Amino acid sequence: MRIVFAGTPEFAAESLAALLASPHQVIAVLTQPDRPAGRGRALQPSPVKALAVQHGIPVLQPETLKGTEIRDELAALAADVMVVVAYGLIIPRDVLALPRLGCINVHGSLLPRWRGAAPIQRAIAAGDDETGVGIMQMEAGLDTGPVLLEVRTPITPEDTGGSLHDRLAGLGAQALVQALADLESLQNKALSQPEVGITYAHKLTKEEAQLDWNKSAAELALQVRAFNPWPVSWVPRPEGPMRVWAATAANGTGQPGSVLAVSAAGIEVACGQGSLLLTQIQLPGKKSLPVADLLRGHADLFHAGQTL
Repeated sequence: MRIVFAGTPEFAAESLAALLASPHQVIAVLTQPDRPAGRGRALQPSPVKALAVQHGIPVLQPETLKGTEIRDELAALAADVMVVVAYGLIIPRDVLALPRLGCINVHGSLLPRWRGAAPIQRAIAAGDDETGVGIMQMEAGLDTGPVLLEVRTPITPEDTGGSLHDRLAGLGAQALVQALADLESLQNKALSQPEVGITYAHKLTKEEAQLDWNKSAAELALQVRAFNPWPVSWVPRPEGPMRVWAATAANGTGQPGSVLAVSAAGIEVACGQGSLLLTQIQLPGKKSLPVADLLRGHADLFHAGQTL
């Protein structure tokens, strides 16, 4: 099939790579405009653009898909299908209707649970024990279309936002190629999403990543895992935010935010219920370290009775 691919981050690049290794023809790539990144704030191409350029595929980077010019350009491509993976722009109804077989989306959750921008992290933070990838026929609503194919995977106690992202990116790429091999048949027997069980995965923010010691230790431990590697949980300190990269729930008691104990095992902080053992942290301007390594050179930084 003639495919237009729309995507931007690494999660999407894995699906594009799978398409490039398949019998299908990727005739053009849509991706968001280059953005400033790094200390120099130089413009950087998205991972999807970098891969497309490497393979000599035409790249389109409109600020919006609502104009007649980009719509006419896409119509002229006469694509059989558009594949959308974490593109980041709203696709208008008239653009959805351009390809012969419409637009399909690779979404990192078990729909209708976790529709929206951050399904991977929200699933971990909520304590879900299972997630997956859905290949969905797109319609005008936010992740509301029928699911054509679904692949499930457990969320393990060791999973972080990063590890689950990488696993789902691989599963999504495989499921995409599988769905395209039998697309019209899957479309003909697709069922609408159920009306029960709908939740929304709102966009992540750095502000919500601050640890609220009034919450339970179990909830905070899930947050730390979910927000690794972005936006990373943090605690305010006079010299700047201290990032918390790894932590586990414990059973200590005390005033929320007070340090109960400091040892090579970690820094134990009282929570609204239980305690949180911080095992890997990053001081402002420093690299991330296990607490045992950090204490060797900074044994006086933390002590029992201190408030974080």
